[in-house]
Amino acid sequence: MLRTIGLMSGTSLDGVDAAWIETDGEAIGRIGPTLTLPYDPPLRRDLRRLLDLAVGVPGEPPLAPEDPFLADCVRRLTERHAEAVERLRAESLRLLGEDADLIGFHGQTILHRPARAGDAAPGRTWQVGDADWLARRAGLPVAFDFRSADVAAGGQGAPLVPVVHAALAATLPKPLAVLNLGGVGNVTWIGRDRSLLAFDTGPANGPLDDWARRHTQSDYDRDGALALSGQPDGAVLARLLAHPYLAAPPPKSLDRLDFDRALKEAGAGALSPADGAATLVAFAAVCVAAAARHFPQPPLQWLVAGGGRRNPALMRALAGALEQPVRAAEVVGWNGDALEAQAFGVLAARCWHGLPLTFPGTTGAPQPLAGGRIAGG
Repeated sequence: MLRTIGLMSGTSLDGVDAAWIETDGEAIGRIGPTLTLPYDPPLRRDLRRLLDLAVGVPGEPPLAPEDPFLADCVRRLTERHAEAVERLRAESLRLLGEDADLIGFHGQTILHRPARAGDAAPGRTWQVGDADWLARRAGLPVAFDFRSADVAAGGQGAPLVPVVHAALAATLPKPLAVLNLGGVGNVTWIGRDRSLLAFDTGPANGPLDDWARRHTQSDYDRDGALALSGQPDGAVLARLLAHPYLAAPPPKSLDRLDFDRALKEAGAGALSPADGAATLVAFAAVCVAAAARHFPQPPLQWLVAGGGRRNPALMRALAGALEQPVRAAEVVGWNGDALEAQAFGVLAARCWHGLPLTFPGTTGAPQPLAGGRIAGG
């Protein structure tokens, strides 16, 4: 068993989640403290700018690894992660009398373009963050670069957490669906025989956060108030639902900005602030319902983690779109805010022990694949 600290900065760009967890990569022992350190507004704004630059801005040169703006963002991002590690180590020593042996550092995804059917070029996934600096600062080995080996082998590189969902759900009735609502939604279906199917469902908080930032003084739709005050636009929603991603079978995964063009072409930008938010919420929920058509069997229930579960408008829309009960992950004793950070603690241990991180049913990998690298080990 290793005492690990998992770190996660998701596509919502809101901050770094950190979690202490004891694991050998397969079994989960003690679950320790967790914390979230929000990003300050300038860092959050600059990370959002990085997404645009990584995809490509017309009239501007492509983002290069040596770009000074990128280097500055990486420095600030990694420093915030180091601060999270320091605070969590102090808390685990206070509460458990235990330090950590290993850090799992996902970094920040700024581009995710896995190979798809018909692509001539190889896939690419790009996470930024200075694992070597973090290892030196913490004095601990750091597992990182969890996705690239899978993408190089032809997999989607995402989702990575299904194997951890399965470990946490070992005693729960199945079939079970675990839905994470970050900037992008992803789902893990776990069968009675513990078989796994996982993929990205579609946009979730990402477009809604961008919409709220554009039309309000907030970085997100607090308590779903904006969406709850509007009505979904049926014509815009119908055009969005024609997107080929929703009908495509898994394995499949998304970049944070993959649906930006579709949203513009569907006419979402012409809607009122309230109706636009309501339409984005309805679209996220219907994407999840469309995902359920790919399951081998209907789940007995949906357990929802991630920031989206705190949005009453989104949870209400999910309840209306899905035929099974929809519940926050806390009903089974999980921490829905820390689940992905805990997962990267487990994945760090799997990396350390050379265990597979990805599987044919989760990323489309050709076989179970190990991955990740160790800095400072």
